[in-house]
Amino acid sequence: MAARIVILISGRGSNMAALLAAHLPLVVAAVISNRPEAEGLALAAAQGVATEAVDHRRYPTREAFDDALAAAIDRHQPQLVVLAGFMRIFTPAFVQRYRGRLINIHPSLLPAFQGLHTHRRALDAGVRIHGCTVHFVTEELDHGPIVAQAAVPVLPEDTEETLAARVLRSEHRIYPEVLRWWAEGRLKLQEDGRVLLERAAFPDAALQVPGSGA
Repeated sequence: MAARIVILISGRGSNMAALLAAHLPLVVAAVISNRPEAEGLALAAAQGVATEAVDHRRYPTREAFDDALAAAIDRHQPQLVVLAGFMRIFTPAFVQRYRGRLINIHPSLLPAFQGLHTHRRALDAGVRIHGCTVHFVTEELDHGPIVAQAAVPVLPEDTEETLAARVLRSEHRIYPEVLRWWAEGRLKLQEDGRVLLERAAFPDAALQVPGSGA
């Protein structure tokens, strides 16, 4: 039986769309958003995926919202919770509840540029290489065990928008592959917090890690 995942979004859901388009060997049990107006909900529903909104603005505390979100997630009994542009910081209790089963994609080469406005900060810092990171979520923001990364060049003429678009294309490549590894049992988070990858490589891995032969 195929493993089940729940995808969490806050906006247009472009990474969610990339995951759905990849036809992965798993079941997307639901797409849940903290914003009822999120464009990605309509996109998921149009593809026959169950959707739900848990509006964070209706809850007086982060703890109350996280409890409601967890209840919504657990109704779908997923083996993995996938963050795809979900713009909320979780409480430690929520992270503990899904420890080892909560994965995220962040638009920078972690540990560089944790948090928001990563592309602007990369340009301000003058870096020549930028990118994205898939990692397991821990209590520390954008600091969990790294699964895979993809790098892109920062060009002299780049704006925040052009750099963001280049990074997003890499996000759409590596996130589906990481979930494919997980679905096929090739990706595991060990008890010591290290990521174990078996026979995991990107087909076009010139600036992606793991690379060919990893």
